[in-house]
Amino acid sequence: MSHWNSRGLRGSTFEEIINFTNERYRQSRLALFQKIPTPITPVKMDGESKTITLAYFEKQSTVDYIGVAQGVPIAFDAKETAGKSLPLQNIHEHQMAFMEEFQEQQGLAFLLVHFSGVDEYYLLPFETLKLYWENAAKGGRKSIPYDAFEEKYSIRQNGSLLHYLEAVSLYLEESEARK
Repeated sequence: MSHWNSRGLRGSTFEEIINFTNERYRQSRLALFQKIPTPITPVKMDGESKTITLAYFEKQSTVDYIGVAQGVPIAFDAKETAGKSLPLQNIHEHQMAFMEEFQEQQGLAFLLVHFSGVDEYYLLPFETLKLYWENAAKGGRKSIPYDAFEEKYSIRQNGSLLHYLEAVSLYLEESEARK
């Protein structure tokens, strides 16, 4: 696999786990998700190793994954933090706008978050993310504390699989009950 020595590949092991899980979900006909690549234009390549050594982003991306599970449109982004909070600077305004528009179209949007320091995974509903985002814009806390991640949305890992559809199902049930 080619590498790109950039901050853009932080969390790539986390994404590899999600990609593997998504392939298993596809094979089981439970869900179909596609990884959305960040559009880049290579500027320099190492001819021997065929590795991109310098590139620039063509345009802003939306979220990491888009797909459908049992007829429900889903969009989510994967974030990883070594600390005890998720810095909101890791989420971009265009991502927030996309997830909000996705929800308005009856889709489900959320973050999958890996707290690497404690090796725990959570689904963070868009509504919770939005509350912290709006509070930060008003001068409030600039991160989402670990304590804000609800145990009911914790995601278990079994070997190479990250069983996040269980948390998605709960989030969907609660979203439908609010409507």
